[in-house]
Amino acid sequence: MLQENKRIKSAKYVSNFESLFACPLCKTSMKVIDFKSLICLNHHTFDFAKQGYMNLMTHSVNTKYSKGLFEARRKLITESVFYKPLSHAIAKIINEHQVNTEEIISILDAGCGEGSHLSNICDIVRSDSVESAVGVGIDISKEGIMIASKNYSNKIWAVADLANTPFKNKQFDVILNILSPSNYAEFNRLLKSDGIVIKIVPQSGYLKELREHLFYKPEKQNYSNSEKVMRFKESFQFVESSRLSYTMNLNKSSIEWLIQMTPLTWSTTEERIRSFLNKNSAQISVDLDILIGKNII
Repeated sequence: MLQENKRIKSAKYVSNFESLFACPLCKTSMKVIDFKSLICLNHHTFDFAKQGYMNLMTHSVNTKYSKGLFEARRKLITESVFYKPLSHAIAKIINEHQVNTEEIISILDAGCGEGSHLSNICDIVRSDSVESAVGVGIDISKEGIMIASKNYSNKIWAVADLANTPFKNKQFDVILNILSPSNYAEFNRLLKSDGIVIKIVPQSGYLKELREHLFYKPEKQNYSNSEKVMRFKESFQFVESSRLSYTMNLNKSSIEWLIQMTPLTWSTTEERIRSFLNKNSAQISVDLDILIGKNII
């Protein structure tokens, strides 16, 4: 009964914003029917899962991102406040760029993972300035979206392809892209004429202590984001960029969550991973570029 309620509650919430959606198969409008399914004009049907999310993928995908990785990421974000300064920085940018604060603002997190960043940012935006914000999170990983829908209600969660997003043109005030792959053609299509894209990319010091411990080779220890920044500037009307740098002291539990969530461990040895896990605490650097762009007119 609780599972049925979760599905119905989510469907009722999505029905308030069904005008956002376009069928990923035929691009026609969609409606929530019987608080059970999202159905387009050509009767392509996408059911709400018992956890409350929708799967709007048109093809199957394989991903290395596991349930354990997403659970660890959620704990690192929510319990250790590892990314709290980032959430506040993004919310501040959103509030500064919203001209009409009387309207509901629509925020799409493209590549949202398990949803914690979007949930935190929406909460801060609501409390700081605007009357209300609708948060929409999409990710190619079903495991991530399942965890998001389980933990964060009053959001729209969907398994969806960044190259074929299930939304109409010009629907979003803000598109977030946080340490995640991008599709700039889709972002330009989805962004309102006065909307903004906020992309977060690693800077040279991001997780440097972990990288130096896990890898022998300097090219693995060091990181440059210059190509990503250049591509962003080519794809949007560039507004500004800022650098966010700080250091967090992680306890043993947080170290374990960091190791579980980062793909850095995929290309190193078990010995080096175990060696880092043996630490009781560690100072870890967060070093990020925050890029802001507008639609190219």
